[in-house]
Amino acid sequence: MRIITGNLNGVRSAAKKGFFDWFGKQDADVLCVQELKAILPDMTPNFLKPYGYHGYFHYAEKKGYSGVGIYTRYQPDEILLGFGYSEFDSEGRYVEVRFGNLSILSVYLPSGSSSEERQLVKYRFMAVFMPHLEALRAGGREIILCGDINIAHKEIDIKNWKGNLKNSGFLPQERAWLTQLFNEGGYVDVFRALDTRAEQYTWWSNRGQAYAKNVGWRIDYQIATTRIAEKAYMASIFRDIKFSDHAPLTIDYHHRLKSV
Repeated sequence: MRIITGNLNGVRSAAKKGFFDWFGKQDADVLCVQELKAILPDMTPNFLKPYGYHGYFHYAEKKGYSGVGIYTRYQPDEILLGFGYSEFDSEGRYVEVRFGNLSILSVYLPSGSSSEERQLVKYRFMAVFMPHLEALRAGGREIILCGDINIAHKEIDIKNWKGNLKNSGFLPQERAWLTQLFNEGGYVDVFRALDTRAEQYTWWSNRGQAYAKNVGWRIDYQIATTRIAEKAYMASIFRDIKFSDHAPLTIDYHHRLKSV
């Protein structure tokens, strides 16, 4: 099973830069996308069902903002849009597809970088999302959470960590939240379990020469419950083509989704 996740920073913009052409060559079973910046009238047939994949989307009520989606090769047993909190469901931040006992999530955590108010929104999201993830796992489901988490976990996950200790995305409270998820929460940072190298980033600022100099952050994840995480065997970050300010993350698992 091959799963790809990527923040598109606008589905229309990414498409113009060749994202869907690239995706069509990846032989993926599931593609999770974030930050569609589109609503249903903006979605072309190619955006809705590229290459015959099934597409499921959670749009933000605000036009041109947020939005997440999942493309699957196979029809899921169940699709869930939102996770039951109106403040965040109105922003289009969560879609879940279920295949038997496996849940695959596409999630876009709020960014707190624009203002203190938005940072407080991010903290509120974190506060209600952790119990949701705990409840999913406690219910006996295997979970693969894909998405833009907007948090770099450790110093290895950000180039200029000393200069960002007081900035959103690398604050102690945010990093502790991920540590709790990975320790007491029973989830695994799948990429880091497979690849322990430094300077493996998925996001770069558009300012300066951050992308060219690889001054980046690793804020896009595949996070899984232990049993399915142990089936992961290969991970890669695709940087050959710049579809957005994020790079797609691909992970292969020794697991087979059912066909229809």
